[in-house]
Amino acid sequence: MHSKTWMKYFMLTIALMVGIITTGTDIAHASKEPHYVITTDTTYPPFELQDKNGKYVGIDIDILKEIAKREHFTYKLVPISFNSGAQAVLSGQFDAIMAGMAITPARKEVYDFGTPYYKTGVIAAISKNSNIKSLDDLRGKTVALKTGTGAAAYALSIQKQYGFKVTYFNDSNTMYNDVALGNTVATFEDEPVMKYAIQNGVKLKILTKPANSGYYGFGVKKGHNQALIKKFNAGFASIKEDGTYDKIVAKYIGAKESNFAGSAKVNNSIWGLLKQNKSQFLAGIGQTLMLTILGIILATIFGVAIGILAIIPNKFSHGFASTIIYIFRGLPLLVLAFFIYIGIPSLTGHKLSALFSGLITLMLNEGAYIAAFVAGGLKAVDNGQMEAARSLGLSYGKAMLKVVMPQGIKLMVPSFVNQFIITLKDTSILSAIGIIELTQTGTVIISRNSQGFRVWFLVALMYLIMITLLTFLAKWADKKFGGN
Repeated sequence: MHSKTWMKYFMLTIALMVGIITTGTDIAHASKEPHYVITTDTTYPPFELQDKNGKYVGIDIDILKEIAKREHFTYKLVPISFNSGAQAVLSGQFDAIMAGMAITPARKEVYDFGTPYYKTGVIAAISKNSNIKSLDDLRGKTVALKTGTGAAAYALSIQKQYGFKVTYFNDSNTMYNDVALGNTVATFEDEPVMKYAIQNGVKLKILTKPANSGYYGFGVKKGHNQALIKKFNAGFASIKEDGTYDKIVAKYIGAKESNFAGSAKVNNSIWGLLKQNKSQFLAGIGQTLMLTILGIILATIFGVAIGILAIIPNKFSHGFASTIIYIFRGLPLLVLAFFIYIGIPSLTGHKLSALFSGLITLMLNEGAYIAAFVAGGLKAVDNGQMEAARSLGLSYGKAMLKVVMPQGIKLMVPSFVNQFIITLKDTSILSAIGIIELTQTGTVIISRNSQGFRVWFLVALMYLIMITLLTFLAKWADKKFGGN
């Protein structure tokens, strides 16, 4: 009976999780106007970026905003890395993508595109101090590419001809800095994006003339959201006709970061960057702490339930718990996040929010580690304690709850707090699925001002302060509850 009691509690926990999954993940918009969820990459200026107030701006953003106003639809804009966003549209997570996506034959197989809205070409760029004179000089060397982009596809198409090796990055600014530092010798990028980066301080220079000229397109999953495509086409025709499109493009092409920083002069000192972007940093810290706290709470509930199942003298419960611990400790956190956020919706057809997917990822991964040390802590309690409690007439469940667990918890306290610290650091991985926590906040700020060293110094300092405070908490908790 005792194993059935614990199994009942565990199944109740699972039922609550399922209830959360099936409610509130795809609530219909209350407006009478059609509502869509559209993904973008906010680290791709001048097409998508954030200003100092966290407002999305850029050619793509302004075009979409103007079209939505004229065609009477509303939308929620979800920032995420380009490659992840493109996959999420195909999985049904998003209705469309507006992220400087080049229209290619391969993409036409899986996407329907609206009217092409910007003609571009791919250029190669090198460090300012580089001695490379032409693409022929790339032979045997490594170039940096951004995952899933048209520029990357063009580079791969000429790779054999010029004999270079490639490495990949998920965001443009990390890629640029890798070339500027000399880790890679060149990169391939769309011309207007590279010109904007150089205009705003990226220490690169353009090596080649534009090649493989093509167009950017507004994309939806093939055969889906045709009404949205029609609205985009109608709205785009309207803004082209009255000159609004030309004004939007002129506003951003060749622009400097000061245009979007809120003042004529930008202070790029560490203090100046902190002051200018304090609201974004605070929002990023808040999101990180929220993910950490909710993640550790859910992981603790899940982990304790699995940990108890692991020590119950029942072959089924023990085997089940061991399997859960093995699977979710073995899966890399990033793989698990992508599986939940992109893989599951592809299978079920139901959308999951990035926040919900991130919390479930933390719950399963961190919970598996908690389950392991919970089981270890409970097993460390002398067997005589359970035997003595049972001999006094207590049931297995009451003996576990009132005798064994209070002693085991004292042994687990340091591990719990250490897991809290690990969870805080692990939240940074969730930026890959579009959660704007502290790490992604740093990436977005750098996309606007190209101050990689200073911004990452500030982000690292903020993490260090939070982790130091949690370390002090760990020591206090160990002394207070650990019995030392």
